[in-house]
Amino acid sequence: MIQLATHFGLPVSTTHVIASAIMGVGASKRLSAVRWGVAGNIVVAWVLTLPVCALFAWGCYSVVALLT
Repeated sequence: MIQLATHFGLPVSTTHVIASAIMGVGASKRLSAVRWGVAGNIVVAWVLTLPVCALFAWGCYSVVALLT
């Protein structure tokens, strides 16, 4: 995942790196060592973070624009 993000020039945080590394180490021992449901939730959270933050920022801007 990190190499893919780097290839496309996408930013990754230390949280991305650590979580991916832990999943990779677990998967290298055996695939059942990773809780794939939790891993899926992490990926969904990563994907939803930017759009949710953008909507929140737009909402804050709209409130401030109405008050000024």
